Amino acid sequence: MKRASQPRELSSPERLQAFTDAVVAIALTLLILPLMESVGELSDHHGTTAGWLVEERYPLLGFALSFLLIAVFWVHHHRLFSNVRKVDPGLLWLTIAWMLTIVWMPVATALSTQLQGDWAQPLVYIGTLFAASFLLLLARLYLRSHPDLHDLKDTAEVSGIRASAIVAGLFLVALVIAFAVPDLGNLPLLLMILSEPLQRLERRLYKRA
Repeated sequence: MKRASQPRELSSPERLQAFTDAVVAIALTLLILPLMESVGELSDHHGTTAGWLVEERYPLLGFALSFLLIAVFWVHHHRLFSNVRKVDPGLLWLTIAWMLTIVWMPVATALSTQLQGDWAQPLVYIGTLFAASFLLLLARLYLRSHPDLHDLKDTAEVSGIRASAIVAGLFLVALVIAFAVPDLGNLPLLLMILSEPLQRLERRLYKRA
């Protein structure tokens, strides 16, 4: 009876995924706005394209990195939800929390690329990425404990959880390094290069076991 009284939007993964897609699209759009503003400011001073590219090289790099990371998060979230058949309040709020980290990404990016460097910038930026990856891991664990919400196969569930744990773990290590050595800035994110090799290693070890 309680399930029957639940609002329809809470039990519609299609609606929630559409909302998630819209949030991601907004976040990606917000990423480009500071660069658009800088183009306008440069045109007022009769600047050149080459001069703009040199002057905005760090914001451009931050834009490209954040765009890629948001896109990757969205792809993984979309793949997960393609197997979700029903959404309960727990999964709904986990998804809303995950969307909050995505919406915050343009702010974290702007802080890292437009202000003078300080110890807090990498913590905010890498911390946001860790939060997004950790919430995606929590969503997978939640679905694991609620088999009535999805039609994921057991092997796919376990594989997804392990992969998400590796990604979240690497972001956490990068965050700890950024806290311990603030002068490194966002360089600890290079640890993410290890993500794919570690996942392949984990799959091999899991097959042997």
